[in-house]
Amino acid sequence: MAAVQAAGTQQWTMVKALNEALRRSMDENPKTLVMGEDVGRLGGVFRVTDGLHKDFGESRVIDTPLAESGIVGTAIGLALRGYRPVVEIQFDGFVYPAFDQIVTQLAKMHARALGHIKLPITIRIPYAGGIGAVEHHSESHEAYFAHTAGLKVVSPSNPEDAYWMLRQSIASDDPVIFLEPKRRYWDKSKLDPAGTPSLGLHEARIARPGRDLTLIAYGPMVKLCLEAAAAAAEDGLNLEVVDLRSLSPWTSTPWPSRSSAPAGPWSCTRPRCSWAWARSWRRGSPSAASTRWRPRCCGWAATSPPTRRPGSRTPSCLTWTGCSTLSTAPWPSEGVRRPS
Repeated sequence: MAAVQAAGTQQWTMVKALNEALRRSMDENPKTLVMGEDVGRLGGVFRVTDGLHKDFGESRVIDTPLAESGIVGTAIGLALRGYRPVVEIQFDGFVYPAFDQIVTQLAKMHARALGHIKLPITIRIPYAGGIGAVEHHSESHEAYFAHTAGLKVVSPSNPEDAYWMLRQSIASDDPVIFLEPKRRYWDKSKLDPAGTPSLGLHEARIARPGRDLTLIAYGPMVKLCLEAAAAAAEDGLNLEVVDLRSLSPWTSTPWPSRSSAPAGPWSCTRPRCSWAWARSWRRGSPSAASTRWRPRCCGWAATSPPTRRPGSRTPSCLTWTGCSTLSTAPWPSEGVRRPS
């Protein structure tokens, strides 16, 4: 058994939080395995699995061949034998060779067996851009998986959520696509691994309360929305930021209760306008649903329809400046009505 780091609230990077979540999950359950390309002796290209091979051995931290379809297929077989594999796909664009195994086997086997078997597999994928990487290393493919029945799809935006959501994903009896925003790997926040999670795996979080407009985001875009809200505050606007956290299942259920909030989901405390913000997911996304069903998703009190802000509909950019089109887009302040 590996030694678990001393408890207590400290500043953690997302990489460190993910590493600790894997370590504690493996300590608690000897059937939990980690497998993927270079996850063993190297500790992963982002060092998320650093030290696990030394502490748990090569039988539980497995360096696999460069064959994503074989990695996921092997994980399915292990899950059928009672193990809880945690698969790492080295980069987002490398997942496509495994797509067949994920959508035709992993997602469907529980229903195919009429609920008699479970596949507790977590597939970790560093995803999205913002690090200046080339194609196959800066992709946002969450829509593919969120449209696949039988898969859970989640994405943390900060180290604390990364820790608890990974622990909850590994403990789940369902297959989970765990999307890690690689541009946030080295962001820091407070975390006490000895504590308890404040939210369930599929609950949204109010990242910043507000009354004039609601920004809805997930993963790497949450921090950008918080920065936008801080900038808007200097102009006298009070913006709310909602972190979806879970992309599937996703429902239009009310956010956590707020002392001054009116009845109805997806609304500001005194809603003027609701503005959904997604990374690059245009059709069939939560933002698309909220735009189409404003009365249901934003509450009847919303005075303006939601607006979507996806990324550019292009292959991943090859230069750092090409990746900044979303963050430098004009702020649509004309869509916000100032409080009277």
